Amino acid sequence: MRRPVALRLQATLATAVVGVGAGFLLPTPQASAAAGTATGFATQNGGTTGGAGGQTVRATTGTAIHAALCNRASSSTPITIEVSGTINHGNTTKVSGSSCNTAAGVIELKQISNVTIIGVGGGAVFDQLGIHIRDSRNIIIQNVTVRNVKKSGSPTSNGGDAIGMESTVRNIWVDHVTLEASGGEAEGFDGLFDMKDDTQYVTLSYSILRNSGRGGLIGSSESDRSNSFITFDHNLYENIDSRTPLLRGGVAHMYNNHYTGLHESGINSRAGARAKVENNYFRNSKDVLGTFYTNERGTWQVSGNIFDNVTWSAPGNENYPAGPNPTSTTTVAIPYSYRLDGASCVPDIVRQTAGANTGLRVSDGNCTPQSPPPTTPTPTTPAPTTPPPTTTPPPSGGTNLSLASGAGADGSSKADGTSYGNVRDANLGTWWSPSGSTGTISIKWGSATRVSRVVIREPSGTQGSIGSWQLVNNDTGAVLASGSGAGSISFAATSLQKINFKINSSNGTPRVGEFETYAS
Repeated sequence: MRRPVALRLQATLATAVVGVGAGFLLPTPQASAAAGTATGFATQNGGTTGGAGGQTVRATTGTAIHAALCNRASSSTPITIEVSGTINHGNTTKVSGSSCNTAAGVIELKQISNVTIIGVGGGAVFDQLGIHIRDSRNIIIQNVTVRNVKKSGSPTSNGGDAIGMESTVRNIWVDHVTLEASGGEAEGFDGLFDMKDDTQYVTLSYSILRNSGRGGLIGSSESDRSNSFITFDHNLYENIDSRTPLLRGGVAHMYNNHYTGLHESGINSRAGARAKVENNYFRNSKDVLGTFYTNERGTWQVSGNIFDNVTWSAPGNENYPAGPNPTSTTTVAIPYSYRLDGASCVPDIVRQTAGANTGLRVSDGNCTPQSPPPTTPTPTTPAPTTPPPTTTPPPSGGTNLSLASGAGADGSSKADGTSYGNVRDANLGTWWSPSGSTGTISIKWGSATRVSRVVIREPSGTQGSIGSWQLVNNDTGAVLASGSGAGSISFAATSLQKINFKINSSNGTPRVGEFETYAS
């Protein structure tokens, strides 16, 4: 069990209950849907489309949300509910009907499917009122704020979870939401984003989770290992004690998230869990990855992450931090396509895009946010991500300067049968390896060359062998970026004649198949 610890709040949030407001239920002439389409594991298992293709109604009270669900022809009739204003205990009552199963004091999405709840207008705030998804599938929640949900004290809602899922839940996309509390368990709050009892195919994207003792869990106990296939991308976890998330069993994919102010622990992979953790930015935090508070250990695959002022505790009983030099302990295959931002860009991208009322902005994968036009989601299952081919790796965008005329390669001592030049021959069937578990490989030019992005590719079958690394300007000795694992690395544009990729730790024998360099 997690030992309780007081949350160190950086700011106190107001918890006053907003008074009863008027609500209405209004069909609109044309159907609308969530902006954008689901990403991550929510695209699998048939896809997640919510209420696309169904009627659209407007609601300003919790009672109106329940009425919209109950007035459908069946529990699976598609519907989009556009929500504005403040939803609270005073305006959320139970509504009965053959197509719903609701309750007072919580937004109850129970035994239903094909629903979108999206904030519109000046915003939608669920104040001290949680959203409970139970025995349901194909749900989208987008552009809403859920705050100060309590499990003790008054008023209580949803077991203290801002958004909670349990009991055979499938295909949920939660996007551009803000989930926040005003303390930890001692103050009456629980998790911000919890999944248990057979919840699968969930994506949390472009969202903010902050000011809470617990970010969220996947699995309610060491024996609850039926929850799996969860994606977290482009989210901000801020001022949280632990559970970002706690993962028991199953598979989770965390990429391009910004974690800051994690006081006790972060991603807690345990009880046989497997986490793929790539291109995230961890800042001013402690024990951001590992197995904590149990001896039933989990595993992780790491690449491209940045650890900025992260401290690590000493390993011991029920405490197995991945750092100070995190290396992969498993491999995780990802069945959907996705595009990574460089970890150095993540804090700024997340700042501009994550949370409710940010215009549903997303990254275009090139460190530049953009606002997508509203679209009607359709069921999609993107082609699986496959291992890199043995020859001619896929282009990364722009001109690979490592292949330019006049470029060369050198480095520290190389293993027998390998060559420095193998990292710049556009052939993943050849590679360079250091003579030991650490070493340096470099790309150089005859004159100053402007570089702002590097892609390190490992040969097929060796992914995950590269551990912690530094990217160094050989001309000045300045560290341009640091992290763990291969992948795309972005940094401030720099003119230099030689750039070094320095491998500081590895899992087995590290191999670099291609060392690509780009101006943008």
